Amino acid sequence: MRKTRAYKSSVDASIHEIASGLHVLKVIDKQTMREFDEGCLTAIEDFTPEAIRALREREEVSQAVFARHLNVSKDSICKWESGAKHPAGPSLKLLSLVKKKGLTAIT
Repeated sequence: MRKTRAYKSSVDASIHEIASGLHVLKVIDKQTMREFDEGCLTAIEDFTPEAIRALREREEVSQAVFARHLNVSKDSICKWESGAKHPAGPSLKLLSLVKKKGLTAIT
């Protein structure tokens, strides 16, 4: 199974693909490749409970609908918004994409 990456733009995707090829050929070292990864990929940020609620309300969806889009339970959304738990991993990535591009970017 191949990993998919969320690039800032199609130009960044092209640059990263070229850099990856150069890394395979050992023209670019591991440290330089890490810098390309950091510069080209969508940044992941930490979300406060208030920010998650504001994001969901901006998209005008219920907790249940937001949960379905993020592939988590409604209970998870409720706990994130109350501060009882915090999103991690893929959920943080999806929240970052929704914040930047809207809910339609992940549907």
